[in-house]
Amino acid sequence: MYDLFDAANENASSAGNKPLAERMRPQSLREFIGQTQILEEGSLLRRAVALDRVGSCIFWGPPGTGKTTLANIIANSTSGNFVKLNAVSSGVADVKKAVEDARESLKLYGRKTYLLLDECHRFSKTQSDSLLPAVEQGTIIFIGSTTENPYASMTPAIVSRCRVFEFKRLREEDVIKALKRAVSDRKRGYGMLDVRVEEEAYGHIARVSAGDMRTAYNALELAVLTSTEDADGKITVTLKDAEQSIQRKALSYDENSYYDMLSAFCKSLRGSDSDAALYYAHRLISGGCDPLLILRRLIAHSAEDVGMADPNALVVATSALTAFQNMGYPEGLLPLSEAIIYVCEAPKSNSVVVAMDGARAAAESTKDDTVPMHVRNAVYADREAKAKSAEYLYPHDFGGYVRQQYLPDSLVGTKFYFPKDNGFERKVKEIRREKGMDET
Repeated sequence: MYDLFDAANENASSAGNKPLAERMRPQSLREFIGQTQILEEGSLLRRAVALDRVGSCIFWGPPGTGKTTLANIIANSTSGNFVKLNAVSSGVADVKKAVEDARESLKLYGRKTYLLLDECHRFSKTQSDSLLPAVEQGTIIFIGSTTENPYASMTPAIVSRCRVFEFKRLREEDVIKALKRAVSDRKRGYGMLDVRVEEEAYGHIARVSAGDMRTAYNALELAVLTSTEDADGKITVTLKDAEQSIQRKALSYDENSYYDMLSAFCKSLRGSDSDAALYYAHRLISGGCDPLLILRRLIAHSAEDVGMADPNALVVATSALTAFQNMGYPEGLLPLSEAIIYVCEAPKSNSVVVAMDGARAAAESTKDDTVPMHVRNAVYADREAKAKSAEYLYPHDFGGYVRQQYLPDSLVGTKFYFPKDNGFERKVKEIRREKGMDET
């Protein structure tokens, strides 16, 4: 039944109302831009597409790099059926129906079925299990697209039956080439209008979009649609227009990139690289990471990697946390940045974490750890224990230090803390040497 709602939907989906990024989506490999590492002439994937022999595969890479576009090109060039699902909105029932339809099509008409699954990393194990037999038997040719590392985010059984193709961010020259094509294209772009885009504007959009073609198209579209025609009907997009239309790319990241950057931040702290640590910290925060998480990691590393080489590092890091909680964003980023620099530039020693790990291991493995009588609590002790407690030597009666046994008998002579020659620990070694402590 056809009604006004159908008519409205048709009008809304007409070419003129589609976003520029959707209108300019390449329809063939000839129009496809970028990803030469997997689509160069003679490559396996290009030959497979040309011969309509694409097997199950996964397209993995950043947003706006052509994953869905290439899947659509495969759909347009194949003689088989093409079914598109989204892992977020599709359930097991949708998968089972697609498999059953594919089985019927193959049996009755000999036509294969391609199943394109967007956001395939969101596919649950149950959904994957319902699809796996059809992929194994060749009933379904699976094409997944994802921004997440499939080896870490997807069911291994599915990944092992697919060829994984990694997409890279587009080069600036590729983005500029695509933007110029959009301006000149009379059917899908702005070729019917008198649009002139300054070279500096092209360059700025390409640079700030950081290889994301969709972001670049959206910026160009906004710049054109919001620029007024001059007396001659010409629309000019200047560098200023480009700057206002794109502002800056949303610095989001996928889960794998998040953990990679967090790891790089921690290793930069340990490696005394202030510039790298500052960059990763602010890159994470700009992408949506809670600054408190950065501060917590900073406090941990001030003890783990600086430790006794400069005990003030822990003081500075915890002070930065308190300052951020009191000042908020963005002013709190100042003490955060200062603390990052301090921890990076401080001398390094892992003696604290080594001592901690050794003490924990001993605590968990030592069977007989009876506390020596002279250091036990004498308040509730019996007469014998009180007599023994009297043998305790009060260090302050001896100038602040006196040699006596504190560890259980089974651990006498055990060493956990070994100060190094970095920073304050050099002084600690001197003090211990003056006290006659054994450093071996």
